[in-house]
Order: sequence, then C-alpha cells, then structure tokens
Amino acid sequence: MKLDNFLCFAIYSTNHAFTRVYKPLLDELDLTYPQYLVMIVLWEKDDQTVGSLGERLFLESSTLTPMLKRLEGMGYISRVRDQADERQVRVKLTDSGRALREKAEKVPHGIVSATGMKPGELARLKQEITTLRTSLLR
Repeated sequence: MKLDNFLCFAIYSTNHAFTRVYKPLLDELDLTYPQYLVMIVLWEKDDQTVGSLGERLFLESSTLTPMLKRLEGMGYISRVRDQADERQVRVKLTDSGRALREKAEKVPHGIVSATGMKPGELARLKQEITTLRTSLLR
C-alpha cells in the first residue's frame, strides 16, 4: 500500500490545491467556496427552496442554513417562507446578489488558467469525475 496509488488521495489533494487557487479569487468577492457555489446555483435559477439547493450541492439543510444566514447578512440573498407551504424556505437573490455575478465572472477564467489545461481536456476530466461520483453514490 502506497499513498500515491490511492485515487481518493489524488482527488483529496487536488481539492486542496483547488482551494489554494480559489481563495484569493473568492477573497475579492468576500465569499467562501461553499458560499460561492450557493451563489452560482442561484445565478443559474433564482428563487429556490433550501431543499433544492441542498440537493444540487449535495449538502444537508443543517450545513446549508448557516451559509444562507451569512449570505443573507451580507445582503446577497433573502430567505422567506413559501406561501403555499410554510414548511419550505425559499431563497432569492437580492439586487446586490445579482450584481455580484458580474464581479464573479472572472473566477472561472482564473481557475482554467491555473490548471494549464485546454478546455477540451478539462471537459473530459470533469465528465470522468462526475461519472465516478455517480457510481460512488449508487
């Protein structure tokens, strides 16, 4: 058994490398990586339930709720009870949250640049990792 032979360690250590690259880019937005992911999902489709955000991000609501409270405190989102089902909490972008998207547009380019890989290579790698995740979740 050698550490370098473990796929899970390669993914784990790559995640740490990604974190180091993302940090200065996200510091400019005053967001953590998980908060950034929440914003991306809301930029894709505004006005979602906490449950749907959790499903999309593979997070439990107990993990997601503190992040949402912080984003709400920063003025990027609002959380309101669903009028049709008060058990549901809906998350909506504020004007500030929508405006933040423009500042965030440079983040993906910074990440792609840091990888040194071509777009086609990155797309293939992403697909392989997504397939692996799907297999592991079965």
